[in-house]
Amino acid sequence: MKYIIAALGMLCLNAAADHHQSDEHNQPEFMDTAGFETLLEEVSNWGRWGDKDQLGTLNLITADKRVAASKLVKTGQVASLALPLNKTKDAVNQDPFIHEPFIFPASPEIPAEVHPEAAGDNFSVAYHGFAHSHLDAVSHFAYKGKMYNGFPFELGAGGFDKLGIENIAESGIITRGVLVDLPEFFGVDYVTPGQAITTEDLLAWEKKSGIKIGSGDALFIKTGRWLAVEKLGQWNFVAKAAGLHSTVASFLKERDVAVIGCDGVSDVMPSGVENRFNPLHELVMVGMGMPIFDNMDLRAVSELARQHQRSTFMLVAAPLKVEGATGSPLNPIAIF
Repeated sequence: MKYIIAALGMLCLNAAADHHQSDEHNQPEFMDTAGFETLLEEVSNWGRWGDKDQLGTLNLITADKRVAASKLVKTGQVASLALPLNKTKDAVNQDPFIHEPFIFPASPEIPAEVHPEAAGDNFSVAYHGFAHSHLDAVSHFAYKGKMYNGFPFELGAGGFDKLGIENIAESGIITRGVLVDLPEFFGVDYVTPGQAITTEDLLAWEKKSGIKIGSGDALFIKTGRWLAVEKLGQWNFVAKAAGLHSTVASFLKERDVAVIGCDGVSDVMPSGVENRFNPLHELVMVGMGMPIFDNMDLRAVSELARQHQRSTFMLVAAPLKVEGATGSPLNPIAIF
């Protein structure tokens, strides 16, 4: 009898997932500015780790958490979570202030007369946006002139005096990674662009997977974006992108998640929040002090997760140590 009940439970979960995915009109509920500001206050971590704190939710990655993450390594297999840097302009990396999204000169930087068999190069990359894999520092967003912990949004010639990426680079991000593979959960190739992913979806995924998202975790949301690009072609990602509903910020605060990432930019678009383009970015960065991994390539890690039949792994990510910077391109590694 207990096996029949379990089977019925799985059927109900699958049916719920199928129903959610098949609803093409599943748009985020509208939230006005007052609702957004209330939510921002509710998830705030200002002062939680002291008035001078610049690490925010990365404080949740303790030494014990790193040791626990290391114990997830069983085979030593690895997967990169980063895309190749894109040298060609397309619909998602156009920038009127730069000539190319990534410049990597083919010609040697070391003259042949100096050393005939040595070469060098210079990198120039506009990494923010929707094309390159990168980590947003907490200083990337502010609200009403204030960044996380009340630091003023004052950009100087050398970047920001507070909350720059160097604070994260000092120790990197080494913790348990949790992959929520939504196409696999919904039984589809990819989540429909524009679909809002809710707390209820995450709770249903937890119930089916048996994994509880917890304190200090790095939570990665796979929407299947890159397969969608292969099948649909590149589209105006700003106008329509699958991602997390703003109210998921409450779940992230309740579970004390350390950092989130996505093969999109985590926010659903359109956002459904009055006058806010990336409200989840603002809620977690400004309110919680949480950095975000954008534009990850989660295909390789999802394949390893299927092979190992588990969605948890050790994550190692180290941004560039650039003082005052609002983020960094990087190559996070999952270790199984």
